[in-house]
Amino acid sequence: SAMALRPLRRLWRAARLPGPHGWRSLARSRWKGPFYDLELYVQAEEAHDEMRELRRQGKPVVQKNPIRTNSRASTILPEFVGLMFEVHNGKDFKKVTVTEDMVGHKMGEFSLTRKRAIHPVKVIDPTAKPGR
Repeated sequence: SAMALRPLRRLWRAARLPGPHGWRSLARSRWKGPFYDLELYVQAEEAHDEMRELRRQGKPVVQKNPIRTNSRASTILPEFVGLMFEVHNGKDFKKVTVTEDMVGHKMGEFSLTRKRAIHPVKVIDPTAKPGR
């Protein structure tokens, strides 16, 4: 299976761009390539194969089930574009549809772990007397 990943790494290196401070800002070693869960990659390939088969048969191309993952640290690869994932946020799975702009980011960036605080809005009663 390691031999099958070599072309992927070559493809990924050609698509990479430097960060805002050049290559120094990237934390992971360049020769290692991006981190991704191998099982996630295999499931994405299976989903693409399934969609290719639907396209060949002339049926509407729709991904039946989103790919569920707990791997928030996995980098989004170009092969994931157009697929639906369900990324765990610690409590439940949030649905994420991958677009081209997401390539290179981490899965966890798109499944927020904290709930946004919604504060109540104070309503002013127009019939109330001033000073009370």
